[in-house]
Amino acid sequence: MAEERGYDLVEVAPNAVPPVCRLLDYGKFRYEQSKKEREARRNQKQSELKQIRLMPKTDDHDVAVKANQARRFLLAGDKVKFNLRFRGREMAHPEIGRKMLDEIAEQLSDIAVIEQKPLMEGRVLSMLLAPTAKVLKAAQQAQKAAAQRQAAANDQSAQAPAAPVATPANEEEDLVDEDEIDEDDDLIDEDEDYDDDEDEDYDDEQERRRRR
Repeated sequence: MAEERGYDLVEVAPNAVPPVCRLLDYGKFRYEQSKKEREARRNQKQSELKQIRLMPKTDDHDVAVKANQARRFLLAGDKVKFNLRFRGREMAHPEIGRKMLDEIAEQLSDIAVIEQKPLMEGRVLSMLLAPTAKVLKAAQQAQKAAAQRQAAANDQSAQAPAAPVATPANEEEDLVDEDEIDEDDDLIDEDEDYDDDEDEDYDDEQERRRRR
């Protein structure tokens, strides 16, 4: 049947019971699938690595502030790396730093998992936290919804009709003034023509009297 109609018989749901097959153009089907995959990757949030610095002498209030800052990063879908730096004789008590990082990880355990346990690198004790799969999915959906709203707003602004351009009142007044000036010029020209005619008549009269 597929060959008679010029289509391919493609199994689109192999795990279904029974499996589902469709008659379609396989080349077009693969193109549409790859297009959907590219669109999904484009809308997927790219995770960033945020770093937070600590010291063994950091007080409890500042540690709480740093933990809240890390929570905002994790809810946005980013990974967070804590760097706790030791100085001088503080290196003799690394357990203080480990305890501090363990407490932070416990505070953020509802939204984060430990991707890298506390590890000593020189004088720095580092720990890496990553958002849970649920939090990361929520962050991706929020970003996708924001991108859709922005695209819709851009389309509306592009389709909005342009506002009509009004003629300023000053230009209309200028036009009226120019017309009035032209009329005044015409009146002046007519008066000048009338005066010239009177002068000519007077000269003719004087010439006739001299001839007599």
